[in-house]
Amino acid sequence: MSFTSGCASLQSSATEVGGVRKTDDRSVRDGGTLTVALNSDPDKLDPTLAQTLVGRTVFAGMCEKLYDIDEDGVVVPQLAAALPTTSADGRTVTLKVRPGLKFSDGTRLDAAAVVTSLLRHRDLPGSARGTELAPVTSIEATGSDTVRMRLKQPYVPLTGVLADRAGMVMSPAALKKYGKNFTNHPSCVGPFRFVERVGGDRIVLKKDPNYYDADKVHLDGVVYKPIPDGNVRLANLRSGDLQVGDQMGPVDVQSALTEPKLQLFNSPSLGYQGIGLNVGNVNGLGQKPGKLDTPIARDVRVREAFELAIDRDTLNEVVFQGMYEPACGPISPQSAIAPGVEPEDCPKRDIAKAKKLLKEAGVKTPLKIELKTSTTPEQGRVGQVLQAMVKEAGFDLSLRPTEYATMLSETDAGHYDVFTSGWSGRLDPDGNVSNFLKTAGAMNAYGLGDPEIDRLIAQGRTVADPARRTGIYDELTRRVQDAHTLIYLYRQKNYVVATKDVAGIRVYGDGLVRVTNAGYTR
Repeated sequence: MSFTSGCASLQSSATEVGGVRKTDDRSVRDGGTLTVALNSDPDKLDPTLAQTLVGRTVFAGMCEKLYDIDEDGVVVPQLAAALPTTSADGRTVTLKVRPGLKFSDGTRLDAAAVVTSLLRHRDLPGSARGTELAPVTSIEATGSDTVRMRLKQPYVPLTGVLADRAGMVMSPAALKKYGKNFTNHPSCVGPFRFVERVGGDRIVLKKDPNYYDADKVHLDGVVYKPIPDGNVRLANLRSGDLQVGDQMGPVDVQSALTEPKLQLFNSPSLGYQGIGLNVGNVNGLGQKPGKLDTPIARDVRVREAFELAIDRDTLNEVVFQGMYEPACGPISPQSAIAPGVEPEDCPKRDIAKAKKLLKEAGVKTPLKIELKTSTTPEQGRVGQVLQAMVKEAGFDLSLRPTEYATMLSETDAGHYDVFTSGWSGRLDPDGNVSNFLKTAGAMNAYGLGDPEIDRLIAQGRTVADPARRTGIYDELTRRVQDAHTLIYLYRQKNYVVATKDVAGIRVYGDGLVRVTNAGYTR
């Protein structure tokens, strides 16, 4: 397979399929169970430790947050009674909790319960939320419905942080009872409560009568089933064994559009997909980077050569039928604070320069590298295309398909050369950079440690002016590009296919399938 840079026949932007459709507000009846197919098995069902998008989709059914986003990407109160208030100096944030809330175990959600969860998110060893809440120095309940947070300095992203897993509130009684085993007995506030999990097969939720808005929950329950193969998901949608297929790939979407019994939901993504390169992860996730004696880690020229061997437009066309968007930075154009880095600014494929860089680095070719990918057919195709592309520059790329949760644990531990790395995205740009790019960030699996990147991340967190923040993240994006540690390749579209007898589903830019008010039309 040969790839020619700058092929004129390639589209430069993603093909729109079916138009943007985020909601379905048809009337529904009460009763019935909805079966939702996920493209992989979620990791831990513990909001403090979880890292996966599929896990967030399950949480959307059983673990609500202090804040959420609406169809337009605006942050709105969920478990909180209103948006937080901030002191004039930006160092004290106060929030009110909605009255009358109960966890799925029947215990009360009050300000003290919120404090318990926030402290756990910030302080628990191994927490994936630690970086997000590190600027918070103290958290206290000043009344039964009031929480006060003190900050080291102004922290602009905080409300957005609390609209994600760091804002999920867990039952203190369940945390005390189950401890480290909370992941097998999660208890939060949500339209549905956890019933059981059979690893690799299903997660079962049932309608929770304790839910504050139970009258608007129509389904008896929801079953989430991991089905990595999109063809199998589509076949099960056709047969009626499934009602919702999450994260459907372009090939399956094209097929679904011809099916009279199926409907498509489509929203632009806030996230990215790319390749992570191990440059210093020798001590594990969230630890300070160490010295790694590999050509990729030693010399940035090797990493740059690897990126220059990749043609993003061709990858998009060959694997995704041009339905995604080439990308080369962490922050989506959907963000209100988006740097001026457009797809046309991405590095163009340059095999001659890639070979020159490898020669200057003194690397003997072909250079053997292993790429870890998930086991989905789509990621397999991405790996195969990358394998063929980089071979022309002098890389011998072997592929190692790995079950997703296993791949996460292996990459977290630093047991990899390069891996397919993706993120579902957040509205505030800090949510797309700090966890991953900050030295010892809670999800920095790459071993990246750059004081200048750290400085820019810190600056972006404290500046409220949109124009100044945009300039900061523009500089940060270009600094990250020069490091060639996380090579951003494309932005997905959030494609969800459902049977037409189901309504009330919502699919926003964060990629979650919301089924709180879903139900059957007949």
